[in-house]
Amino acid sequence: MSFLSALKEKFSKKNDKAQYLSGFAKSRQQFGQRLNSLSEDFDGISDEFLEQLTIILLEADVGIDTADLICDTLKERAQDYPTVSFKWAMNLLIEIMKEIYEEYPDEPIHFNENGPTVIFLEGVNGSGKTTTAAKLASMYQGQGKSVVFTAADTFRAGAIDQLCEWGERLHVPTVKGLENGDPSAAIVDGCRYAKEHHSDILICDTAGRLQNKANLMNELAKMNRVTAREIEGAPHNTWLVLDATTGQNGLAQAEIFNESTELSGIILTKMDGTAKGGIVIAIKNKLHLPVYYIGLGEHPEDLRPFDLDSYLYSISEGLQSDGE
Repeated sequence: MSFLSALKEKFSKKNDKAQYLSGFAKSRQQFGQRLNSLSEDFDGISDEFLEQLTIILLEADVGIDTADLICDTLKERAQDYPTVSFKWAMNLLIEIMKEIYEEYPDEPIHFNENGPTVIFLEGVNGSGKTTTAAKLASMYQGQGKSVVFTAADTFRAGAIDQLCEWGERLHVPTVKGLENGDPSAAIVDGCRYAKEHHSDILICDTAGRLQNKANLMNELAKMNRVTAREIEGAPHNTWLVLDATTGQNGLAQAEIFNESTELSGIILTKMDGTAKGGIVIAIKNKLHLPVYYIGLGEHPEDLRPFDLDSYLYSISEGLQSDGE
């Protein structure tokens, strides 16, 4: 059984396969269908083929470094065979992408066994951070966990009110910071509320400013310090919310935030609105950070735990690969 045939078999058993296929429809059109077009004049892993493949990878926002790594690996492995078919090449291509993602194993999400689990959500304005907080809360509520919000993005106009509105809809208590106030003070209040009410999860909607990197670093460092004083080991998870439609610009944002604070993972929003699905592989290759969740639509249930096999199949469905 070929690699992609095995991938298809695994995918067929997933409960959320319809959401993955729908959410990655644009990426599949850009990536899988463009790859199929290479079959017409395929004559092995030639320099011309690799040049065309690089263009397709870049259009999918894999990034130049990761695209070069994929193409170099494909060329090297093809040298072990006198001839290769297009189907063989496509199977190996997707397999290499899987290997790149898995080179650095994902750390599991950390849950605090001795009190509230504190989750910091970071990201620039417009990334979908506040909406993602609501979707996470809905997901955890569905698992029977109690959730508290802290509105600590105090510098974005309307951010506090927006999170409070979500709190009312979801019946999630919201601890509010003061507009233009100290976000760390809001974090402290949120930690104390979560402890007093024996809450399971505290989701903190935190800073989203990139205008001044030094201020961002100082602000995030302070929030980390005060949280650790209130709850042991906190924040237990620090996740950057990235708008997938920004592609490589999102990767640049991730690099800045990762320098400013110790990120533990990524949430990619708006995947259904972009053809740049390759950003997943670029993030893992460049930052070695796991993608924990992806946004595949507007509804709360469309925030899905990231599954590498489902992702790879969804962007390559229909590729001329089966039967080899």
